[in-house]
Amino acid sequence: MRALSVAAARELGQPVVVANRPGAGGTLGPAAMAHSAAPDGYTVSVVVGTLFRYPFLQPVNYDPLRDFTYIACMTAYSYGIVVRQDAPWNSLADLIADARARPDAISYGGTGAGGSGRIAIERLSRLTGARFNFIPFKGAAEETTALLGGHIQMVADAGWGPMIDTGKARLLAVIARERARRVPRAPTLVELGYDIVASNPVGIAGPRGMDPAVVKTLQTAFHRASRDPEYNRALDNADQPHMLMDSEAYTAFAVRQVAEEKKFVAELGLRAQ
Repeated sequence: MRALSVAAARELGQPVVVANRPGAGGTLGPAAMAHSAAPDGYTVSVVVGTLFRYPFLQPVNYDPLRDFTYIACMTAYSYGIVVRQDAPWNSLADLIADARARPDAISYGGTGAGGSGRIAIERLSRLTGARFNFIPFKGAAEETTALLGGHIQMVADAGWGPMIDTGKARLLAVIARERARRVPRAPTLVELGYDIVASNPVGIAGPRGMDPAVVKTLQTAFHRASRDPEYNRALDNADQPHMLMDSEAYTAFAVRQVAEEKKFVAELGLRAQ
């Protein structure tokens, strides 16, 4: 998003300032913006899929369909099941067999209590009978430290590329429709017989009530910025695809996603910890 902000600034002819608001699975930033920013287009937020899920996990101070103007979808996180390089499991089948034999003995981390990685592992547990112990983290840096330090045994999240590149971790499976370009030998869960895909799109939204003309200006600027070489290198480094949607398509996607997240949370009986 920092690379995108630099490219978007050139398109808009003015700086785009990034302010970090981590926490609550990436929902603190957009929730704060929705309640404090004027709908003039000068304050927008990165939006991730947990925004659509958290209202069904815990009380929140926003409505994902009423409090936001969805401007443009940009990309999507690539989720994987990652273990340390010295872990005893050489395949997902090995991991599942161990988790069946030792229920809750294998701890895994994910960003936020309601992150897409957790949803995927809970679904996998239902299908296989394997039981894992979930540990929520505020962000990827914390969970990476915990994995490499041996405090947890597995991560089910995005942002695993650097660990793989440095040889500190192994990717057992990808939670996506297609294999990762970085580690093409790692199978997808779908290939392994589990119809599980962690879909977590990343887009830009503003507060409700924005002028359609302003939305169009921002949508065009961000989509043009997606052609920037530095931004595309950043996507490649994270194994993230382009997932471009205009405001109309992104809004329709949000409606569908809210309904889908409500169903998954109810089926799995999840609550935020």
